[in-house]
Amino acid sequence: MHEKWAIDDLLSIRERAYYYLKSLILNGELKPGDRLIERELATKLNISRTPIREALFRLESQGFVKTVPRKGVIVSNISSEEVVEVFNILSSLEVLAAKLAAERMDENTQKILDEKIAELEAFLNSEQKDYEKIHIDMNMVLYKASKSPKLFEILSGLTDYIQMSANMGYETPGRKEQAMKEHLEIMKALRKRDVEMAALLTKLHIENSKRAYIASIEKLKEKETK
Repeated sequence: MHEKWAIDDLLSIRERAYYYLKSLILNGELKPGDRLIERELATKLNISRTPIREALFRLESQGFVKTVPRKGVIVSNISSEEVVEVFNILSSLEVLAAKLAAERMDENTQKILDEKIAELEAFLNSEQKDYEKIHIDMNMVLYKASKSPKLFEILSGLTDYIQMSANMGYETPGRKEQAMKEHLEIMKALRKRDVEMAALLTKLHIENSKRAYIASIEKLKEKETK
């Protein structure tokens, strides 16, 4: 976590501190229960404690961290109920996006899908795998393909929670590869304009992701009680 930022960077120091800490949480480098100590973070990032404090306050207002007596600020552990709620919302909205994408398919979108299908196939056969990036990229392709600006806006607003839940679910052995294979099948169904298959595969993907995430949460709870 050693970083050094110049004052004239495009983003202010406070913004960079916020996005940096948020990315660590979303990528799973900082896990539920991990402590976030202002002094240590400021030293590692070579900045003052003020932007760190502001970043933590902002993250707490969004539910990513919380202040616990005698522990200080720790990464939040989302409850199973919240997980189910988010996934239920996604189940409806992403399935709708898949249906609209298949129905509104045009040549330009087909070309994009051809590129993404090839990219995903190459990704699955590669050794270096940035699952977080490819996951978000594939979601964005689906959202844009729906050609519904309002639906795109709503789903894009859930991206942080989608990324965090996916990273937690990836703790389940084999889930990373399986999730990418599910994305690939969804893309192929969209490319064929198969509305029902695209919707079904999207629904199954979300259900599988939900089960993996909840299983990961339950394991964390078990560790905390030991």
